[in-house]
Amino acid sequence: MLERIDRAIIYCHDQTFASFQQNTMLQEACVFNILQIGELAKYGLSDPFVTSHPDIPWHQINGMRNRIFHGYEGVQLRIVWETITEDFPKLQTALAAILD
Repeated sequence: MLERIDRAIIYCHDQTFASFQQNTMLQEACVFNILQIGELAKYGLSDPFVTSHPDIPWHQINGMRNRIFHGYEGVQLRIVWETITEDFPKLQTALAAILD
């Protein structure tokens, strides 16, 4: 999960939301990483592990994966952008602390 989070953050590092909106390749790369994070959170972790880390927003991670995967209302670029630029740095820190 950390590797996928790192990639999305790096991809968007020097971008603005406007430039993100114009770059479909970047959008697709970021959405792919978000999907992979959701898959790993949903199917790659044991229930005891998830339960023992209630500070991680597992439900929201799974929900984001489901919204993208199942195409509910299409992909909302603003939500993808905010997830990467606002939520991922916090999630990155929290997951890194678990690994330490």
